[in-house]
Amino acid sequence: MAFTLATWNINSVRLREGLVARLMADEAPDILCLQECKSPVENIPVTQFQALGYRYMVARGQKGYNGVAIISKLPLMDAGDRDFAQMGHARHVAARLENGITIHNCYVPAGGDIPDRAQNEKFGQKLDFLTDLRDWCRWEKPDRAILVGDLNIAPRADDVWNHKQLLKIVSHTPIEVDHLNSAMEAGAWVDITRKDISTGPLFSWWSYRSADWDTADKGRRLDHIWATPDIASAAHSSRILRPARGWEQPSDHVPVFATFDL
Repeated sequence: MAFTLATWNINSVRLREGLVARLMADEAPDILCLQECKSPVENIPVTQFQALGYRYMVARGQKGYNGVAIISKLPLMDAGDRDFAQMGHARHVAARLENGITIHNCYVPAGGDIPDRAQNEKFGQKLDFLTDLRDWCRWEKPDRAILVGDLNIAPRADDVWNHKQLLKIVSHTPIEVDHLNSAMEAGAWVDITRKDISTGPLFSWWSYRSADWDTADKGRRLDHIWATPDIASAAHSSRILRPARGWEQPSDHVPVFATFDL
């Protein structure tokens, strides 16, 4: 069984329903994981997606904020969710495919602007979320699993446009990178994107504040696809759909893809 999976912070699935449908029609991933849906589950506009062959969905939502969804051409069943850091936010959902693969879709808190939990509660929540994720990985010991999502951290020097300038900027600070790496190590996760594209700058997010995002190219790789070691070697063909950042009324994130032969 081979399938292609994509992850995308859509920044409102209702506002950008047309962009999701465009991705489905043009790129046709078998499974699409969305973050920041900003919608109760019952209001996610599934009719157009179903017409394009995406008949299955597992999601968690809330009005106006957060929200995660796994939308699929392949049959899947709800595998639950966890409230990491006990914030009461819709930031995680899991689904299981018929071949036993479990997909975890995560939306890690952005963390605000000040990288100091004493001055910024949101930054503390981000670190707590990652600590809880780490502890869950140690306890759960996931296998035959894929974890994707907007993890809101660019861990490597070549995951940001300027490593030195961003060391004190939320999403690339050493403490965030350490917390993310601890969670990755606890689950023995493999960074599939960097397994396939091991060198060179790689970005999946460009700020709305940049008038000419493409020319300035001040990006960060905030969106990730991980897999457990028992299936990581089955992953290939990773890519990032950079042109999606230039679509009309785009998200500030673009889709990240990987294919699995399982």
